[in-house]
Amino acid sequence: MATPTIDRALYEYPDLEEGRAWVRVNFVSSVDGSAEGADGRSGSLGTDADQAVFGLLRELCDVVLVSAGTARSEDYGPIDDGVLALVSRSLDVPDRLKVPGVLVVAPGAADEEQVVALEGAGVEVLLTGEDEVDWPEALAELGRRGLQRVLCEGGPSLFAGLTALDLVDELCLTVSPVLVAGDGQRISTGGESTEVPLRLAHAVDVDGTLLTRWVRQGR
Repeated sequence: MATPTIDRALYEYPDLEEGRAWVRVNFVSSVDGSAEGADGRSGSLGTDADQAVFGLLRELCDVVLVSAGTARSEDYGPIDDGVLALVSRSLDVPDRLKVPGVLVVAPGAADEEQVVALEGAGVEVLLTGEDEVDWPEALAELGRRGLQRVLCEGGPSLFAGLTALDLVDELCLTVSPVLVAGDGQRISTGGESTEVPLRLAHAVDVDGTLLTRWVRQGR
């Protein structure tokens, strides 16, 4: 089957003020709300349409933001064109990602020897906050570096943390045409409960896969 063609205009970022970081989150879920397939990985929920959107979103962004745990479980590799920003409190970075072009976001209390070791491998380390990452400051720093178009690919805890701080500008959610049942987690898990109002930017059916984009009201 040919790869579906996705209208690029559906996913263009808005015009941004200089230094303003815009946080787009991308997830896939089953119809019954699971963020994991039967094998425990989100990747198994992906369809051809979802993969086409995944690739397009990476083309459009300046930096991919992902937790180190998700990068490990989903077998991430370096990004050819762009910056991969890993979030890790412990600085436990997979060996294949200890390369130039990777940026690690960590709290200020991170172990200094591990920071030096990562930097020696060509990895840049961005420290903010103390015991926890100061996300408003971290995103502001990304914006100052020209990494304004942020694509967050999870995991659920990172998404929840950004949501609780009202730092999510939009969510691109693919609904895969399957039921999973079981105990798979949601796309956003943990942190403080909150309600962030969204507006529907689009909902497109591509061969049974529902591609949606939701934008924070007022943005």
